Amino acid sequence: MDHDSTLYVGLDVHKESITVAYALGEGEVELLGKIGTTKAEVERLCKRLQSKARRVRVVYEAGPCGYGLYRQLAGKGFDCMVCAPSLIPKKPGERVKTDRRDAVKLVRALRAGDLSRVYVPTVEDEAFRDLSRAWVSAKDDLKRARQRLKAFLLSHGVRYAGRADWGPAHRRWLSTYAFDSAWQQLAFEEHRRTIEDRLAQCARLEAALREAVVNWHFYPAVLGLQTMRGVQFTTAVGMLAELGDLSRFEHPRQLMAWLGVTPSEHSSGDRRRQGSITKTGNSYARKLLVEAAWSYRHPARVSPDIQRRHEGIPKAIIDRAWDAQVRLCRRYRKLAARGKNANIAVVATARELAGFIWDISQLSMSLAVSEEAPAV
Repeated sequence: MDHDSTLYVGLDVHKESITVAYALGEGEVELLGKIGTTKAEVERLCKRLQSKARRVRVVYEAGPCGYGLYRQLAGKGFDCMVCAPSLIPKKPGERVKTDRRDAVKLVRALRAGDLSRVYVPTVEDEAFRDLSRAWVSAKDDLKRARQRLKAFLLSHGVRYAGRADWGPAHRRWLSTYAFDSAWQQLAFEEHRRTIEDRLAQCARLEAALREAVVNWHFYPAVLGLQTMRGVQFTTAVGMLAELGDLSRFEHPRQLMAWLGVTPSEHSSGDRRRQGSITKTGNSYARKLLVEAAWSYRHPARVSPDIQRRHEGIPKAIIDRAWDAQVRLCRRYRKLAARGKNANIAVVATARELAGFIWDISQLSMSLAVSEEAPAV
């Protein structure tokens, strides 16, 4: 056995089983079989692979099982890769899909260098992202609970005379309204109770997030991003939790492409044709980016809220945030003056905003905002 050759290993990972295929150097791809997903069985697999070659390269598709397997394999010294399933090359007309075929395909694609690596966060970053996503999920549940209550009231012809914005006046009106039927009143109270429960859950998670972010190593970037217009605590934390270490992008254009805000293109010869944005990457981060870009429709100014977020931040970051605001506001006005649809103009502004987010995040981390900076 040639122990100096590279062993390429493809894993088709499921909840209860892992199908393993491998190839030594440029040799034929062979099936090793199917194993379980427990740590002991993965340990035995590692020993078998280490006996076949000195260098082992392993790949498996990103999926719902997380990165525990990646960390276990990397801990054994393997060159492990988690690849993007949507970017795996596929032959036209290929209609047979099995675990064995998938494992073999991964080995061949890994050996050919045709796979795209997925960024694997650190354990700390993943834990913080889980907390952030729990907060987002709670806010989504609150939104749906409010929609259900509004639909319930509308179906019974109950309408609020003012603005139903869930403000103090609206909530007082809800607390005093009563149905004639005891059954309908019970259903109404349950809808209201669900909303109150979700509000309490959101408050708990937000308090935990604000407490945890101070000890997060990306906290300087969170403070730096909040100097920008449209980027408040929700956006800054959500973006960084999903994006992770922005230094992995060598150029802001790579971040724009990862967020899926670059135009699709189908060009041939002298003809260049661009279409809608690609919408690849993380959809939640892209949503936050576009929502922040809507604020640049208005003339550049520093509001009292933005001024408050500037306190304790280095002047270099504040100046860069102002440059971004001036440029992006001008960018939107120019696109609108050319007759561009508002949605198209905002997405184009969001694309440039991503570049400033990359720049200010890098600048904030390099300057390392002092611990005495004001808490968010």
